[in-house]
Amino acid sequence: MRTIQFDKIVSEVEKLCTTAGTQLPQDVLTALQQAEKKESNASAKKILNQLIENAKLAKLQNIPICQDTGLAVVFVQLGSMVSIQPESKTIIDAVNAGVSSGYEKGYLRKSVVAQPLNNRKNTGTNTPAVIHTQIVGGDKIKITLLAKGGGCENKSQFKMFLPTDSAEKISDWIVNVVASAGADACPPFIVGVGLGGDFEQCCLLSKIALTRNLDSKNSDPFYAQMEKQLLQKINSLNIGPAGMGGDTTALGCLIETAPCHIASLPVAVNIECHAHRHAWVEI
Repeated sequence: MRTIQFDKIVSEVEKLCTTAGTQLPQDVLTALQQAEKKESNASAKKILNQLIENAKLAKLQNIPICQDTGLAVVFVQLGSMVSIQPESKTIIDAVNAGVSSGYEKGYLRKSVVAQPLNNRKNTGTNTPAVIHTQIVGGDKIKITLLAKGGGCENKSQFKMFLPTDSAEKISDWIVNVVASAGADACPPFIVGVGLGGDFEQCCLLSKIALTRNLDSKNSDPFYAQMEKQLLQKINSLNIGPAGMGGDTTALGCLIETAPCHIASLPVAVNIECHAHRHAWVEI
């Protein structure tokens, strides 16, 4: 059994928040740069240049990439051979303490309200975070943080299809979800797709998909091809950067799948904006 101190976890989560909030991951920056080189629309090309410059300035000056610094969505893989000390504290406590500290020290906007309907008062700490915990083998903790902006999250959708529905019908619906998001969700997008599972797992899969590297492919050739075709269809929508038209409506489309009930075919689409802020650490 390996002991990891509570304060160590808090410190690492704090760093994740400030890093994600101010430094666009290299795979996203590279995708923007590649899109700018290929873009045929002059206005879209200019906007992509501005997004690239914005990312560079944010990192250089250690300031937020976007004024919406997001809801902290945290995926924790907790090794079964890990003991957190003191025992009175949990991994959930540590993550929330780290998010609170990171958003305070990083001058990141706090965007969490305590109640959805009754008195939407800001908690003032950007907590509680949305935390998904998985017990895995080993003596390490892997923590992945996704700072999810409200504008793009609001355009995400879920639908239960018939198990007899075709891949083409599902693909058309996914493309229509992106089309309905339009400029409101701050394109170019990263599109996370969940296929299978049940009601809640499917939505979770679509968000987990967003944590993958943009140049990665689904390990199943069928879904890898579906990712490629969906991205092509999405980029033919002519929404473009900032909704001004062009070839670059999305930088990537990533699919995650899970087994499902014989009577079900759930599909979820989670939209992410160009400020695709995520970071991870292994302790």
